[in-house]
Amino acid sequence: MDHFLYRDGVLHAEDVPLAEIARAVGTPFYCYSTATLTRHFRLFDEALDGMEHLVCYAMKAASNQAILRTLAGLGAGMDVVSGGEYMRARAAGVPGERIVFSGVGKTRDEMRLALEGGIRQFNVESEPEMRALSEVAASLGVVAPITVRVNPDVDAKTHAKIATGKSENKFGIPISRASAVYAEAAALPGLEVIGIDVHIGSQLTELEPFRQAYQKVADLTEELRAEGHDIRRLDLGGGLGIPYTRSNEAPPLPTEYGALIRETLGHLGCEIEIEPGRLVAGNAGILVSEVIYVKEGEGRDFLILDAAMNDLIRPAMYDAHHDIVPVVEPAPGVEQTPYDVVGPVCESGDTFARGRMLPPLAEGELVAFRSAGAYGAVMSSEYNTRPLIPEVLVNGREFAVIRARPTFDEMINRDTIPEWL
Repeated sequence: MDHFLYRDGVLHAEDVPLAEIARAVGTPFYCYSTATLTRHFRLFDEALDGMEHLVCYAMKAASNQAILRTLAGLGAGMDVVSGGEYMRARAAGVPGERIVFSGVGKTRDEMRLALEGGIRQFNVESEPEMRALSEVAASLGVVAPITVRVNPDVDAKTHAKIATGKSENKFGIPISRASAVYAEAAALPGLEVIGIDVHIGSQLTELEPFRQAYQKVADLTEELRAEGHDIRRLDLGGGLGIPYTRSNEAPPLPTEYGALIRETLGHLGCEIEIEPGRLVAGNAGILVSEVIYVKEGEGRDFLILDAAMNDLIRPAMYDAHHDIVPVVEPAPGVEQTPYDVVGPVCESGDTFARGRMLPPLAEGELVAFRSAGAYGAVMSSEYNTRPLIPEVLVNGREFAVIRARPTFDEMINRDTIPEWL
């Protein structure tokens, strides 16, 4: 469910007509719904009700500080994967004790930053990283709480570029080596082993891969406890998918996911952490764009938009589907026509959809890409010297620009010309 609905023939974000926002900020722009963000976070939080737990939002999905502050106000922790994300979370008012630091390539500077600023835990992904963290923590005279990310070799049945739990992926240590790695971690100065971390991928649309991974984690918990480790926290990652199409086939609900966690891990008495990102933010955001031209091609018509692959790269990178709808609601029974929906960037890959059935559209009309709140704005770029587009947050009848579009002068003046030129 989201809060982008037609009212009186116009698509609204909560109580605000999208055309009103377009007139105020120009197109293209991202628009997020506070009500949807709130609802989706609470679904996860309530799914684990009665268990000691923390829902850490995976802020790589959408990291605007207004979004982070909205979620933090609901009790969310944050899952970060870089020093920049750590600083962004702190700037949004999230205390260090509610921040989990993940990622396969943490640098010593990033470790020092988090240890000095406060951190809930590091999810360690390799022996070299573990040794580096020990050195940094010991040099500061502090203790770093850690989990070790284990790779359970489970097929997440998702896109190859977002699968993280198979043996050929770069993430975590093989679960078969966990006993030896935990023994080394316990012997290193400056580290405190507190739990286990696992994350098998993103956009999972069935529960069975989670079941397989969590059963392996349950067995490993018992094994490590028998070896003397105080395993008291299980970080289960995120990955639950969202419906990118309006079909009847929907991914599992957070309530079903929570029930699976209770079934597979509830008997262990561990604190549970989960790190949803896409399901919290994905359907809470849309991308609004204007039709520049309708071009007749050889055997096909092109809908040329002012949004491009640098604004929303998922279709080019993952062949991802986003529903595209007109902002003005088409009349009932209007005949649809196939369009190749493209942007103005000089790449053939700058194509959002091929042969997409849409009602007839004309220059100047607005369209909205649904389910664009996750991995949209955060992955955008200034390719072709195209400005990053505005982000707008709606709250009931109010809306605010939470990231402004830079001017060309602001973009160009970031360059520095050497003296010899």
